[in-house]
Amino acid sequence: MPQRIRQLEQWLGQACGLFGFTLEPASADASFRRYFRVTLDGGDTRIAMDAPPDKEDCRPFIDVAGRLAAAGLHVPHIHHADPAQGFMLLEDLGAESYLSALDDASVDALYADAIEALVVMQAGADAAGLPAYDEAMLQREMALFPDWLLTRHLGLQLNAGERSMLDAARAILVDNALAQPVVCVHRDYHSRNLMRLEVRNPGVIDFQDAVAGPVTYDLVSLLRDCYIAWPQARIDRWVDAYHAQARAAGLLDGVDVAQLATWFDLMGVQRHMKAAGIF
Repeated sequence: MPQRIRQLEQWLGQACGLFGFTLEPASADASFRRYFRVTLDGGDTRIAMDAPPDKEDCRPFIDVAGRLAAAGLHVPHIHHADPAQGFMLLEDLGAESYLSALDDASVDALYADAIEALVVMQAGADAAGLPAYDEAMLQREMALFPDWLLTRHLGLQLNAGERSMLDAARAILVDNALAQPVVCVHRDYHSRNLMRLEVRNPGVIDFQDAVAGPVTYDLVSLLRDCYIAWPQARIDRWVDAYHAQARAAGLLDGVDVAQLATWFDLMGVQRHMKAAGIF
Protein backbone atom coordinates (compact mmCIF):
# COMPACT_ATOMS: atom_id res chain seq x y z
CA MET A 1 0.00 0.00 0.00
CA PRO A 2 1.45 3.42 -0.93
CA GLN A 3 2.65 5.46 2.03
CA ARG A 4 0.29 8.35 1.24
CA ILE A 5 -2.74 6.02 1.42
CA ARG A 6 -1.53 4.65 4.76
CA GLN A 7 -1.19 8.21 6.06
CA LEU A 8 -4.71 9.04 4.89
CA GLU A 9 -6.18 5.97 6.56
CA GLN A 10 -4.36 6.80 9.80
CA TRP A 11 -5.65 10.38 9.65
CA LEU A 12 -9.22 9.21 9.07
CA GLY A 13 -8.98 7.09 12.18
CA GLN A 14 -7.04 9.39 14.48
CA ALA A 15 -8.38 12.81 13.46
CA CYS A 16 -11.85 11.92 12.18
CA GLY A 17 -12.70 8.98 14.44
CA LEU A 18 -13.52 6.67 11.55
CA PHE A 19 -12.86 2.95 11.87
CA GLY A 20 -13.96 -0.11 9.96
CA PHE A 21 -14.31 1.81 6.69
CA THR A 22 -13.44 0.95 3.12
CA LEU A 23 -11.61 3.31 0.80
CA GLU A 24 -11.96 3.34 -2.98
CA PRO A 25 -10.99 5.85 -5.67
CA ALA A 26 -13.76 8.34 -6.43
CA SER A 27 -12.19 10.71 -8.94
CA ALA A 28 -9.16 12.78 -9.81
CA ASP A 29 -8.77 16.11 -11.55
CA ALA A 30 -6.12 17.93 -13.58
CA SER A 31 -3.87 18.36 -10.56
CA PHE A 32 -2.18 16.32 -7.85
CA ARG A 33 -5.42 16.09 -5.86
CA ARG A 34 -7.08 12.69 -5.49
CA TYR A 35 -10.50 11.83 -4.09
CA PHE A 36 -11.57 8.64 -2.34
CA ARG A 37 -15.02 7.45 -1.34
CA VAL A 38 -15.05 6.39 2.31
CA THR A 39 -17.78 3.84 3.04
CA LEU A 40 -18.60 3.38 6.71
CA ASP A 41 -19.90 0.23 8.38
CA GLY A 42 -23.50 1.46 8.26
CA GLY A 43 -23.29 2.29 4.57
CA ASP A 44 -22.94 6.07 4.90
CA THR A 45 -20.27 7.61 2.72
CA ARG A 46 -17.86 10.53 2.80
CA ILE A 47 -15.26 11.83 0.37
CA ALA A 48 -11.62 12.02 1.44
CA MET A 49 -9.41 14.50 -0.41
CA ASP A 50 -5.70 13.83 -0.67
CA ALA A 51 -3.81 16.96 -1.72
CA PRO A 52 -0.07 16.53 -1.03
CA PRO A 53 0.95 19.80 0.66
CA ASP A 54 4.20 20.09 -1.30
CA LYS A 55 2.15 20.16 -4.52
CA GLU A 56 -1.32 21.45 -3.59
CA ASP A 57 -2.72 23.95 -1.08
CA CYS A 58 -6.03 23.03 0.57
CA ARG A 59 -6.64 26.50 1.96
CA PRO A 60 -8.23 28.03 -1.17
CA PHE A 61 -10.72 25.14 -1.23
CA ILE A 62 -11.65 25.78 2.40
CA ASP A 63 -11.92 29.53 1.82
CA VAL A 64 -14.08 29.31 -1.30
CA ALA A 65 -16.26 26.56 0.17
CA GLY A 66 -17.11 28.92 3.01
CA ARG A 67 -17.92 31.77 0.63
CA LEU A 68 -20.18 29.66 -1.56
CA ALA A 69 -21.94 27.96 1.34
CA ALA A 70 -22.62 31.34 2.94
CA ALA A 71 -24.19 32.51 -0.33
CA GLY A 72 -26.53 29.51 -0.33
CA LEU A 73 -24.90 27.12 -2.79
CA HIS A 74 -24.82 23.39 -2.16
CA VAL A 75 -21.11 22.68 -1.83
CA PRO A 76 -19.62 19.74 0.08
CA HIS A 77 -19.68 20.27 3.83
CA ILE A 78 -16.16 20.02 5.26
CA HIS A 79 -16.28 17.59 8.18
CA HIS A 80 -12.55 17.73 8.94
CA ALA A 81 -9.59 19.52 7.36
CA ASP A 82 -5.85 19.33 7.91
CA PRO A 83 -4.13 21.64 5.40
CA ALA A 84 -0.71 20.91 6.88
CA GLN A 85 -1.04 17.25 5.88
CA GLY A 86 -3.20 17.94 2.83
CA PHE A 87 -6.18 15.87 3.94
CA MET A 88 -9.88 16.73 4.08
CA LEU A 89 -13.04 14.77 4.82
CA LEU A 90 -16.02 16.06 2.85
CA GLU A 91 -19.71 15.47 2.37
CA ASP A 92 -20.34 12.99 -0.46
CA LEU A 93 -22.47 14.61 -3.16
CA GLY A 94 -22.83 11.34 -5.04
CA ALA A 95 -21.48 10.02 -8.32
CA GLU A 96 -24.00 11.40 -10.84
CA SER A 97 -22.54 14.43 -12.56
CA TYR A 98 -24.53 16.63 -14.89
CA LEU A 99 -22.49 15.17 -17.75
CA SER A 100 -23.86 11.69 -17.08
CA ALA A 101 -27.41 12.95 -16.42
CA LEU A 102 -27.93 15.39 -19.28
CA ASP A 103 -30.08 14.47 -22.27
CA ASP A 104 -32.78 16.14 -24.34
CA ALA A 105 -35.42 15.32 -21.75
CA SER A 106 -33.50 16.48 -18.67
CA VAL A 107 -31.42 19.40 -19.87
CA ASP A 108 -33.93 22.23 -19.48
CA ALA A 109 -34.71 21.37 -15.86
CA LEU A 110 -31.09 20.73 -14.95
CA TYR A 111 -29.85 23.92 -16.57
CA ALA A 112 -32.64 25.90 -14.95
CA ASP A 113 -31.31 24.74 -11.57
CA ALA A 114 -27.72 25.47 -12.60
CA ILE A 115 -28.56 28.98 -13.83
CA GLU A 116 -30.48 29.72 -10.64
CA ALA A 117 -27.52 28.54 -8.55
CA LEU A 118 -25.14 30.60 -10.68
CA VAL A 119 -27.11 33.78 -10.05
CA VAL A 120 -27.21 32.96 -6.33
CA MET A 121 -23.43 32.64 -6.33
CA GLN A 122 -22.83 35.80 -8.31
CA ALA A 123 -25.24 37.87 -6.25
CA GLY A 124 -24.26 36.51 -2.85
CA ALA A 125 -20.72 35.11 -2.80
CA ASP A 126 -18.08 37.50 -1.47
CA ALA A 127 -15.40 38.02 -4.13
CA ALA A 128 -13.22 40.29 -1.97
CA GLY A 129 -9.68 39.01 -1.70
CA LEU A 130 -9.99 36.43 -4.47
CA PRO A 131 -7.35 36.57 -7.20
CA ALA A 132 -8.29 39.09 -9.88
CA TYR A 133 -9.14 37.78 -13.33
CA ASP A 134 -7.24 40.72 -14.76
CA GLU A 135 -5.55 41.48 -18.07
CA ALA A 136 -2.40 39.60 -17.11
CA MET A 137 -4.30 36.41 -16.29
CA LEU A 138 -6.47 36.65 -19.40
CA GLN A 139 -3.43 37.13 -21.61
CA ARG A 140 -1.52 34.26 -19.95
CA GLU A 141 -4.43 31.94 -20.66
CA MET A 142 -4.78 32.99 -24.30
CA ALA A 143 -1.03 32.68 -24.84
CA LEU A 144 -1.49 28.92 -24.45
CA PHE A 145 -3.29 28.88 -27.81
CA PRO A 146 -0.39 29.96 -30.06
CA ASP A 147 2.33 28.51 -27.83
CA TRP A 148 0.89 25.02 -27.41
CA LEU A 149 -1.80 24.38 -30.03
CA LEU A 150 -0.49 26.30 -33.03
CA THR A 151 3.26 25.98 -32.53
CA ARG A 152 3.88 22.77 -30.60
CA HIS A 153 0.89 20.63 -31.59
CA LEU A 154 0.22 21.77 -35.16
CA GLY A 155 3.77 22.83 -35.97
CA LEU A 156 2.73 26.21 -37.35
CA GLN A 157 5.01 29.23 -37.43
CA LEU A 158 3.09 32.50 -37.48
CA ASN A 159 4.46 35.34 -39.56
CA ALA A 160 4.52 38.93 -38.33
CA GLY A 161 1.15 39.76 -39.85
CA GLU A 162 -0.52 36.72 -38.32
CA ARG A 163 0.98 37.46 -34.90
CA SER A 164 -0.25 41.05 -35.14
CA MET A 165 -3.74 39.88 -36.07
CA LEU A 166 -3.80 37.44 -33.16
CA ASP A 167 -2.57 40.12 -30.75
CA ALA A 168 -5.33 42.47 -31.93
CA ALA A 169 -7.96 39.77 -31.43
CA ARG A 170 -6.65 39.05 -27.94
CA ALA A 171 -6.83 42.74 -27.07
CA ILE A 172 -10.51 42.82 -28.10
CA LEU A 173 -11.21 39.78 -25.92
CA VAL A 174 -9.45 41.34 -22.93
CA ASP A 175 -11.38 44.59 -23.32
CA ASN A 176 -14.62 42.62 -23.53
CA ALA A 177 -13.87 40.73 -20.31
CA LEU A 178 -12.78 43.80 -18.36
CA ALA A 179 -15.88 45.77 -19.41
CA GLN A 180 -18.17 43.38 -17.54
CA PRO A 181 -19.40 43.52 -13.93
CA VAL A 182 -17.05 41.69 -11.56
CA VAL A 183 -18.39 38.75 -9.54
CA CYS A 184 -17.15 35.58 -7.88
CA VAL A 185 -16.16 33.27 -10.76
CA HIS A 186 -15.99 29.49 -10.23
CA ARG A 187 -13.86 29.13 -13.42
CA ASP A 188 -15.03 25.58 -14.22
CA TYR A 189 -18.80 25.77 -13.80
CA HIS A 190 -19.61 22.95 -16.23
CA SER A 191 -21.19 19.53 -16.48
CA ARG A 192 -18.35 17.62 -14.83
CA ASN A 193 -18.36 19.86 -11.75
CA LEU A 194 -22.11 19.98 -11.16
CA MET A 195 -23.63 17.00 -9.40
CA ARG A 196 -27.25 16.02 -9.93
CA LEU A 197 -29.04 15.82 -6.58
CA GLU A 198 -32.63 15.23 -5.54
CA VAL A 199 -32.44 18.01 -2.94
CA ARG A 200 -30.77 21.41 -3.47
CA ASN A 201 -29.66 20.59 -7.00
CA PRO A 202 -26.97 21.05 -8.19
CA GLY A 203 -24.11 20.15 -5.94
CA VAL A 204 -21.11 22.29 -6.88
CA ILE A 205 -17.55 20.95 -6.71
CA ASP A 206 -14.00 21.79 -7.89
CA PHE A 207 -14.27 25.48 -7.02
CA GLN A 208 -10.87 26.03 -5.40
CA ASP A 209 -9.55 28.14 -8.30
CA ALA A 210 -12.28 30.80 -7.97
CA VAL A 211 -11.41 34.36 -8.92
CA ALA A 212 -13.04 37.78 -9.09
CA GLY A 213 -13.87 38.26 -12.74
CA PRO A 214 -16.33 38.76 -15.62
CA VAL A 215 -20.00 38.04 -15.03
CA THR A 216 -20.38 35.92 -18.18
CA TYR A 217 -17.43 33.60 -17.59
CA ASP A 218 -19.26 30.88 -15.67
CA LEU A 219 -22.30 31.17 -17.95
CA VAL A 220 -19.98 30.39 -20.87
CA SER A 221 -18.51 27.45 -18.95
CA LEU A 222 -22.01 26.06 -18.47
CA LEU A 223 -23.62 26.73 -21.85
CA ARG A 224 -20.58 26.38 -24.12
CA ASP A 225 -19.30 23.36 -22.24
CA CYS A 226 -16.21 21.65 -23.65
CA TYR A 227 -17.77 18.26 -22.87
CA ILE A 228 -21.29 18.57 -24.30
CA ALA A 229 -22.92 20.77 -26.96
CA TRP A 230 -26.46 22.06 -27.54
CA PRO A 231 -28.25 23.77 -30.44
CA GLN A 232 -27.80 27.52 -30.64
CA ALA A 233 -31.54 28.13 -30.24
CA ARG A 234 -31.47 26.43 -26.85
CA ILE A 235 -28.40 28.35 -25.76
CA ASP A 236 -30.13 31.60 -26.72
CA ARG A 237 -33.13 30.69 -24.54
CA TRP A 238 -30.90 29.89 -21.58
CA VAL A 239 -28.99 33.15 -22.00
CA ASP A 240 -32.34 34.99 -22.01
CA ALA A 241 -33.37 33.15 -18.82
CA TYR A 242 -30.08 34.02 -17.15
CA HIS A 243 -30.44 37.66 -18.21
CA ALA A 244 -33.87 37.94 -16.59
CA GLN A 245 -32.68 36.40 -13.31
CA ALA A 246 -29.42 38.34 -13.21
CA ARG A 247 -31.24 41.62 -13.88
CA ALA A 248 -33.68 40.84 -11.06
CA ALA A 249 -30.72 40.16 -8.75
CA GLY A 250 -29.12 43.51 -9.58
CA LEU A 251 -26.18 42.01 -11.45
CA LEU A 252 -26.88 43.52 -14.87
CA ASP A 253 -28.34 46.96 -14.23
CA GLY A 254 -28.65 48.78 -17.54
CA VAL A 255 -27.41 45.78 -19.54
CA ASP A 256 -29.80 44.55 -22.22
CA VAL A 257 -29.83 41.00 -23.56
CA ALA A 258 -28.02 42.02 -26.77
CA GLN A 259 -25.08 43.40 -24.76
CA LEU A 260 -25.05 40.30 -22.59
CA ALA A 261 -25.00 38.09 -25.70
CA THR A 262 -22.01 40.00 -27.09
CA TRP A 263 -20.12 39.67 -23.81
CA PHE A 264 -21.06 35.98 -23.68
CA ASP A 265 -19.94 35.18 -27.23
CA LEU A 266 -16.58 36.94 -26.93
CA MET A 267 -15.98 35.48 -23.48
CA GLY A 268 -16.55 32.08 -25.06
CA VAL A 269 -13.78 32.71 -27.58
CA GLN A 270 -11.35 33.59 -24.78
CA ARG A 271 -12.25 30.53 -22.71
CA HIS A 272 -11.98 28.13 -25.63
CA MET A 273 -8.66 29.58 -26.74
CA LYS A 274 -7.38 28.71 -23.28
CA ALA A 275 -8.95 25.24 -23.38
CA ALA A 276 -7.56 24.51 -26.85
CA GLY A 277 -4.10 25.44 -25.64
CA ILE A 278 -4.28 23.35 -22.47
CA PHE A 279 -5.89 20.20 -23.79
